[in-house]
Amino acid sequence: MEIHEWFEPLDWIVLFGYLGLTTWVGHKMRGKQASMSDFFAGGRSLPWLAVCGSIIATEISGVTFIGVPGGVMAANGDFTYMIWALGSIMGRVVVGVFFTKVFYQEGIYSPYDYMGCRIKPELRTLATVFFTIGSILAQSVRVLVAAIPLMIVTPFSFEICILIIGLFAIGWTLMGGMRTVIWTDVMQFFLFATGGIITLVWAGAHLGAGWLEIAAEAGKTKWLTFDTGVSDAFKFTFWVAVFAVPFLNVGAFGVDQLNAQRMFCCRNAKDARKAIIWSSAGQGVTFLMLMVGAALFVWYANHPPEGTVAEGMGWKADEGNPGKPDNVFPIWIVKELPPGLSGLILGGVFAAAISSLDSILAALSQTTISVLYDPAGQEDPRQQRKLVSRSRMWVVFWGGFLTGFTLLMRWVQENTGVAILPLAFGMTTYTMGPLLGMFLCALLGRGSFLGLVIGSVVSFTGVLFIRNDVWVLLHTLEFIKMPYEWLASLPMYYIEGEGDAQLLRTSVGFYWAWPATTIATFVFGYFWPRAAEGTNRSSI
Repeated sequence: MEIHEWFEPLDWIVLFGYLGLTTWVGHKMRGKQASMSDFFAGGRSLPWLAVCGSIIATEISGVTFIGVPGGVMAANGDFTYMIWALGSIMGRVVVGVFFTKVFYQEGIYSPYDYMGCRIKPELRTLATVFFTIGSILAQSVRVLVAAIPLMIVTPFSFEICILIIGLFAIGWTLMGGMRTVIWTDVMQFFLFATGGIITLVWAGAHLGAGWLEIAAEAGKTKWLTFDTGVSDAFKFTFWVAVFAVPFLNVGAFGVDQLNAQRMFCCRNAKDARKAIIWSSAGQGVTFLMLMVGAALFVWYANHPPEGTVAEGMGWKADEGNPGKPDNVFPIWIVKELPPGLSGLILGGVFAAAISSLDSILAALSQTTISVLYDPAGQEDPRQQRKLVSRSRMWVVFWGGFLTGFTLLMRWVQENTGVAILPLAFGMTTYTMGPLLGMFLCALLGRGSFLGLVIGSVVSFTGVLFIRNDVWVLLHTLEFIKMPYEWLASLPMYYIEGEGDAQLLRTSVGFYWAWPATTIATFVFGYFWPRAAEGTNRSSI
C-alpha cells in the first residue's frame, strides 16, 4: 500500500476546506487597498497581537514544523537546538528597543529606505540587492523542503504541490497585500500550535506514562552544553547562543524585510516594539515540536517501521534512526492519526509553505517598487493607485519567478547531485551580516557608501572561505570539477575520504560569520574616509 493511500476522502475535504477558510478570512480582512500604505503596511492600523502572531508564523515555517521533530529523530538528535532561543530573544529585545522607533519617524516602508535616507540613496539599492539574492534562494528552498514530504504523503506530484503553493501565495498577496498576509499567518500560528498539541496528546496517550523518561535516557532531551569548540559540531552551544545567534536575529527581525515589513503594519512604534518582543513566545512552539520529536522517537523505538513506511523514512534498522528524518512526521500524521485530523494538520503544512511564499512576495514587491519608482513624495491619490497597480504586477512576477525557480532547484537536485539545500539555506550567512552592518551605520547617522561596499565584499569573501557549499558546487559540476586539494591546505578546511568519495569539511562554524561580517561591514563603513564622497543624508 502506498503512503498516500492512507490520505482518505475526509482528509481531502478538511485540507481544502481549511485552505478555503483561510482564503475567505484573508478576503474579509483585506480592507481598502488604495495606497502603498494600505498594500504594504496594512494602513499602519493592524493590532500588535496579530502582527506578533504573523512574526511567529513566519519564523515557525513548514520547514520548522516538519524539520524540528525530524532533527530529534535523526542520529544524535536532541533538544540542543532550543538553546538558540536565548540568542533569539536577545535579538528581538534589541530590535524592539532600538530599531522600531526609527521605523515610525518617517514615511518609509523598509529598513533599506531608512539606509538610503541616512547615508546615500545608492545604499538602498545595494541593501535591496543583498536582500533579493538571499531571499530568492532561501525562501524558494524552504518551499521546496516543505513540498517534498507533502508529495510523499499526498497523491500530488512535486510539481502540483509547488503550483498549488504558488497559486495560493500569489492569490493571497494580491487579495489584500500585507493585511491578508498577516491575518492568514495568524491562522497558521494557531494551527501550528493546535497541530503540535494534538500530536503530542495523541502520541502520549498511546505510549503511556514514562515515555519522556525513555527519551531522556536515550539522550534525546539534552538541551544545554557549554562546549567551547568552534567547528560545526558545536553549533548548538551556550556560547554560540549568546555571542553569535543574537547577531542573526537582530538582522533577521530588524533588517530583513521579510520580518521587518510586519512591524511597519503596527499603529505606532510602541505597538511594533510589543509585537517583536512578545513574538519570543514562539519559542514555545519550537519546544512543543521538539517534544513531538521525542514522542516520535519513543513511538518508533517501540514499533519499528516496516515496509513502505520504513522505505519512506529511509529507516536504518541497524541504527534505529531514519535516513530521511524530514519525512518521519508527515508519514506518522497520515499513518497514525484518524482521518480528518491528518488532513487538518497537513493542511497547516501546506498553508505554512504558502505563508512562506506570500510573505516574500510582499517583501520583494515592496523593495522592487522602492528602487525602481522611488515612491517617496508621490502622495497624490492617483499616483498611489498607480503604484499599488504596479505592486500587484510585481507580486505576480515574483510569484511566477519563485515558483519556477523552486521547480528548477528540484530538477537540479534530482539530475546533477549538486548540494542545492546547503547552498540556499546558507545564503543568509553571506547577506545578513553586511545588511546589519549597513543598518547600524545608518542608525548612527554616519557611514561611507564606498566603505560599506568594500566591507560587504570583504565579508562575502570571508564567508566564502568559512562555508564549503560553493566549493562543493564547483567540485560537483561536471564541466568544472574543481579539485579540493588546494582548499585542504587552508586552516578552514580538511578532506575526508579519497577519490570520488572525497568530502570537504569545515573546521570553523559558519555561525561565527554573523558577528564577524556585521562588525567588518560596520567598521569599513563607519571609519572609511568620507570627504571625497560628499553627503546625501537627511536627518530622521
